[in-house]
Amino acid sequence: MSNEVLVVGTVSPQTREAVSGVVKALEEAFNAKDGIALGEQFAVDASWSNAMGTRLDGRAAIAEFSGPALKWFLRDSFARYDITKLLEVAPGVIAVNVVQTPTDASGGPVEGPWGSTLYVVAERPDGWKIVAGQNTAVPAKAA
Repeated sequence: MSNEVLVVGTVSPQTREAVSGVVKALEEAFNAKDGIALGEQFAVDASWSNAMGTRLDGRAAIAEFSGPALKWFLRDSFARYDITKLLEVAPGVIAVNVVQTPTDASGGPVEGPWGSTLYVVAERPDGWKIVAGQNTAVPAKAA
């Protein structure tokens, strides 16, 4: 992940590490095409809108949709997730801006749509989890 992260508010090093871990685990699950591991990064009652504009409510619905999608139309899609901003919304609640860079399976950059994502990550009894989010596909960045 990028080292150039804008931090707004009081985000302790421990919180920054925990939130970064959620994003990293999400990236790894996406690239491994593991819908169950991807779903585990979301809170049980999360609300998620994917890059196609489909809203999914709840961890189970997110995993149920993601599993087949990752193995079907996203099977050849890979990405690097770079956090660009952490914004403390409230104690234990962090808004996270992420840029998703298209890559090949080994992590090398490739042509293709990028993602601009906002995750709201909150501390829950079962750890830090995404409670809400929106992914937006954006055109490829100019060289």
